[in-house]
Amino acid sequence: MMSSTAPPDLAAGDGDGDGYMTLSLAAATTASEYASVASTFDPLLSALPSSPPTHAAFPHSPASSSFVDPPSYADVAASSSSPHSGSSSASPRSARAAGLEYTFIAVSDPAPETEPAATSLVPGSAPTYISYLVTSVRRGEHRRHAVRRRFRDFVTLADRLAESFRGHFVPPRPDKNTVESQVMQRDEFVAQRRAALERYLCRLSEHPAIGPSDEFRVFLQAEGKMPLPSSTDVASRMLDGAARLPRQLLGEETVSAPQDVLQPAKGGRDLLRIFKELKQSVVSDWVGVKPPLVEEDKEFLEKKQKLQDWEQQLTSSSQQAEALVKAQQDMGETMGTLGLALIKLTKFETEEAMYGSQRIRAADSKRIATAAVKASRACRDLNTQTVKYLDTLHEHLGIMLSVHTAFNDRASALLTVQTLMSDLASLQSRIEKLEAAALKIFGGDRSRLRKVEELRETIRATEDAKCCALREYERIKENNRSELHRLDRERKVDMLEMLKGYVKSQAAYAEKIVECWETVEEETSGYARRADCIAR
Repeated sequence: MMSSTAPPDLAAGDGDGDGYMTLSLAAATTASEYASVASTFDPLLSALPSSPPTHAAFPHSPASSSFVDPPSYADVAASSSSPHSGSSSASPRSARAAGLEYTFIAVSDPAPETEPAATSLVPGSAPTYISYLVTSVRRGEHRRHAVRRRFRDFVTLADRLAESFRGHFVPPRPDKNTVESQVMQRDEFVAQRRAALERYLCRLSEHPAIGPSDEFRVFLQAEGKMPLPSSTDVASRMLDGAARLPRQLLGEETVSAPQDVLQPAKGGRDLLRIFKELKQSVVSDWVGVKPPLVEEDKEFLEKKQKLQDWEQQLTSSSQQAEALVKAQQDMGETMGTLGLALIKLTKFETEEAMYGSQRIRAADSKRIATAAVKASRACRDLNTQTVKYLDTLHEHLGIMLSVHTAFNDRASALLTVQTLMSDLASLQSRIEKLEAAALKIFGGDRSRLRKVEELRETIRATEDAKCCALREYERIKENNRSELHRLDRERKVDMLEMLKGYVKSQAAYAEKIVECWETVEEETSGYARRADCIAR
């Protein structure tokens, strides 16, 4: 049972956007009443659970509500054990788990902790947060590593991976959603966050570049609290950039440091670079001036367009899968309601029976009620299987977020190269103008010649930055290329496994339901023959 305690006042940044949808109160009450009443009439029904199984749900759609939508399949798949935790799940992922760097990854034991006293302005009112036990076993090692991590540490990990693996399809971390943390029950919220974080780590471990990386290993194995990256706050980065801007404009600080171009300018620490790249983007898009370097990889552009079309088809398919799961859930609930009604009818006929025909009708009603219960349970089990296999659609829809980020990394790196090349052209033009003006003065203009030397020094620094930016751009292009090949291979395997598993589960449970009703048909055939004799 879920706790009725109000959600805690979690620390900032510890909200979770990977929410679960729950069964409506009415459905839960009906199923519970159904099970308790039915079990008193037939031993077959006593095996029913006293409360309905908690199914997980699709991610939110724009028109959905997390409190009234029926359960669907994204979280059912999540609730089952992952390949890393020793489950025998037959999901398409398990085939890729064989060569992973880590053989076991789990997030468990959520526990409240208090922030250090220094962070609280009022004595005795320090905010609290939830930490999770992250357990992992690396392939080839017998030692099991266990460290405590909070949601902020997962954010730090995601930021570091985004910096280190530009151009890769880095699995997105669970979003933080403070609204859901306030409206959901505390135990439910923490449980959902734990499951979401475990799925996130498992997806990272499956990535061929991130799984063996030092960043991931440190997160899983380093004892103590994770250090936060420098200047994590956006406002702090913008203030740093504003402080540097006057020195950059006066030439007291190198405008384009080679190490700075390896990361996007949008970090906020280099406002001058942001302004220059924004100007270059506007010139390329609106003025119609061809940039000095353009994207000419036709194969990449074709695959990018195909992936955009694939995403649209995935979105449509996922919506239809949600409708299917809802329909199957409604079928199971309706069948269960029918069984409950027939059980009540059986009870009435049995208690009020005065004639043998009434007892015969009661017996037949009991058989049909039993069959309805079995069919209802089969529908619920079938829904779980449907969720398990069709969740592949949601998995690949989530991958598209990573694809967009990787392509944005490529566009950002290209824009940096274009801006630096434009800067070089502008600096060279200024040198030519200064040299031409100096030649008009007898003996030369020393101040202009000194300025020319300063500009040449700036050109050398900008050339170094351009070389670094070009190498980064080529590295991101290569990462994109390898990731596209990997995604294409995995997509074919995943879709095939999804269809095979879905078809087999549908056929198996359809056969089970048919057998159930065929049994009832045989058991009630004598009653039907008597009715035919009366009619004759």
